[in-house]
Amino acid sequence: MDKLTRTDLLSLETYAQQRGDFRARVMAHKKQRMVHLGEHLTLIFEDRLSIQYQVQEMLRIERIFEADGIQDELDAYNPLVPDGSNLKATMLIEYADVEQRKRELVRLRHIEHAIALSVHGHAAVTAIADEDMERSNDEKTAAVHFLRFELGPAMIADWRAGAAVTLTSTLAAMPVEATLTPEQRHALAADFA
Repeated sequence: MDKLTRTDLLSLETYAQQRGDFRARVMAHKKQRMVHLGEHLTLIFEDRLSIQYQVQEMLRIERIFEADGIQDELDAYNPLVPDGSNLKATMLIEYADVEQRKRELVRLRHIEHAIALSVHGHAAVTAIADEDMERSNDEKTAAVHFLRFELGPAMIADWRAGAAVTLTSTLAAMPVEATLTPEQRHALAADFA
């Protein structure tokens, strides 16, 4: 999947005019790429379109229109675009109650290193977490993490052939599992070169 360049982006004025339609298209697209792992973990698998939306929103919010600033945003977000042999996801730890969330972020420390993806017939691969910066410390984890799952050619071939795909938290404090729907498997298969 090609990384984004400045030529892929809309000007601030054009984006303002098209934002409603573009946002609706991206939200529908992301819905197929979202996996709920238990009640409190959500993985949103990123791709070129979802990252374009993130960049456009950052440019809009921060009123960035100069070339250097635009390139800084592209440099920050392009690492979240899959490279053809992997999947990249934003993981959200979600608790509506603020006090409960604080307690759970302590209890779920290092969960970002305990998320695994399995393609039936293959050993599970554990996510590589937060490559840009550490988001957990000795006291708690963060509510948002960025994960990368590296898959081998045989795993990708079996995925495309319809093998079951599951996501699992192996953290003792939150042992949950989810099997991808056929629609999710198909949507995410587009990330493989």
